[in-house]
Amino acid sequence: MGGLSFPFSFRAITMPPMRIIGVDPGFATVGIGIVECHHRSAPRALDWMAITTGSPLPFPERICEICADLKKVIDEFRPELAVMERIFFAANKRTAFDVAQARGALLLTLKAAGLTLMEPTPLQLKSSITGDGRADKRQMQDMIMRILKLTERPSPDDASDALALAIYGASLQQYETLKPAPRAVH
Repeated sequence: MGGLSFPFSFRAITMPPMRIIGVDPGFATVGIGIVECHHRSAPRALDWMAITTGSPLPFPERICEICADLKKVIDEFRPELAVMERIFFAANKRTAFDVAQARGALLLTLKAAGLTLMEPTPLQLKSSITGDGRADKRQMQDMIMRILKLTERPSPDDASDALALAIYGASLQQYETLKPAPRAVH
């Protein structure tokens, strides 16, 4: 009795890992977090850091420095997806304007690198990481440590926030790969 033969093996099909960069926007400090996720497994932290600029520098030079440093990180880690939180402020309008300008420059740098971009709101991010859209910073950091299996809190806070953004992207990417393909309607 012959059996079916196929031109390929039914061994486990493995998808290559995906690298995701989370960016917590700012102009004095920009948090960066990079995770790698494999199909159906928890993300793994590759690195986290903060890009900082000194206040004696004129604002345009600070923006240029931030973008140049972000480009170096992108070139080193080669992420495929970027996640940057949408911002909204109520308190200090001057800071809000400066952060918004820096965020625009960061978005341009990410898009110029050819990255797909996600922009969750703070509520979406917190809900995704902790299950509670009103989670505080400590709850977020505890979940980041648990998800990434870290033994200590990522520091500084901006880098921890960026890791949360990268985890958010990883969780949605894994969901997208697991969704069934849409059926064709005839």
